[in-house]
Amino acid sequence: MKPINTALCSFGMSGWVFHAPFIKTHTGFNLYGVWERTKNLAEEKYPGIKTFRSLEAMLADESIELVVINTPSVTHFDFARQALEAGKHIIVEKPFTATVAEAEELIALAAKKNLALSVYQNRRYDSDFRTVKKILDEGWLGPIVEAEIHYDRFVPELSYKQHKETPTPAVGALYDLGSHLIDQVLQLFGMPIAVFADIAINRPGSRVSDYFDLKLFYPEHRVILKSSYYVREAMPGYQLHGKLGSFIKHKTDVQELDLLAGKIPGGADWGKEPENQQGLLHTEKTERSSGSISHPSRVITQFITKASIRPCVIMPHYL
Repeated sequence: MKPINTALCSFGMSGWVFHAPFIKTHTGFNLYGVWERTKNLAEEKYPGIKTFRSLEAMLADESIELVVINTPSVTHFDFARQALEAGKHIIVEKPFTATVAEAEELIALAAKKNLALSVYQNRRYDSDFRTVKKILDEGWLGPIVEAEIHYDRFVPELSYKQHKETPTPAVGALYDLGSHLIDQVLQLFGMPIAVFADIAINRPGSRVSDYFDLKLFYPEHRVILKSSYYVREAMPGYQLHGKLGSFIKHKTDVQELDLLAGKIPGGADWGKEPENQQGLLHTEKTERSSGSISHPSRVITQFITKASIRPCVIMPHYL
């Protein structure tokens, strides 16, 4: 099968770290070109790649089959629409669009032109989330009562990237980090029946949100999603409590750290977490399924059963 000629709409951090290494490594894709207005960073790193100085020039190249929209979020709708009109399949970084209406328009346009459209949700493939999903799928916690997922940072300074600090559509913590958390909880639990949101600005001089606290209501449980730019000591990224036990796991992102260090995706140890980042499972369920609670290549969960640890007494939580 002929590799898919793929072009990136930018070669900043997302292009350099999250897209190009995987496209270059995957035999099903050919890293054909990159839109860079003035620099030639992609050519320096990937000799032979084609550089475009404008979106129009890139979309006019008939050899390009797939375009990755990895530009600032405020441009996603317009650039995605132009790429579809030019007959290109597209992958759009999160947040997909600023509004549901924009999303529906792009989906309809892709269907009309018989083109593929997808949203890049890379955090579905992080080891921490894959572990949580496996814990739930195998029933180690029983029916879930409460889950809490955090994506916290300590970055009180405003970003030097003006598009991140300008109050335009699809900008702010909820669109930036919240889109990851919302996607993960939808993957785990599906659509809630109700949502409560507390969104705030805490950084001096900021004009965009840097804090959110979402509560998603399900018939039998609640999910809390939180993010703040003022968390110096992070809470566990995942806290799940069910009728058979609890699972606690700090967020880990070993893939991003390896990519930033210039490592190439692949190999038996790719994405492997160190032992000190393992999760903690305390459960009354004692049956072990075949294999371990892990990413396919490694064990990443420490098991603690009812027999080896004394359960705590916790007061009921009332809404």
